[in-house]
Amino acid sequence: QVQLVESGGGWVQAGGSLRLSCAASGSIVRLYAMGWYRQAPGKERELVAFVTRGGTTNVADSDKGRFTISRDNAKSTVYLQMNSLKPEDTAVYYCNAGLTIGTGSWGQGTQVTVSS
Repeated sequence: QVQLVESGGGWVQAGGSLRLSCAASGSIVRLYAMGWYRQAPGKERELVAFVTRGGTTNVADSDKGRFTISRDNAKSTVYLQMNSLKPEDTAVYYCNAGLTIGTGSWGQGTQVTVSS
């Protein structure tokens, strides 16, 4: 079981930026897809972005041009750079690592709050 620890959440004004980090335990994580989901109050958890073990990235249409995902296998860490944040980006952001995205292990979540 891979352990995931997220950091980087917080409060920011609309238009600002945040960088989320997710550190994974174990070198085997390089074999996994890693990504970020978010869940806003009263809404279902949704996929924000993921990166395959081969390095291919995918970002949700609603976030393209604003969010960038990257991974550093040497550090077993995945990052989510979020720019031009909007109030509707407010949510708890969860890190995920698995053989396919959406499976495997989850982090505890980090709160992102964007004020207007």
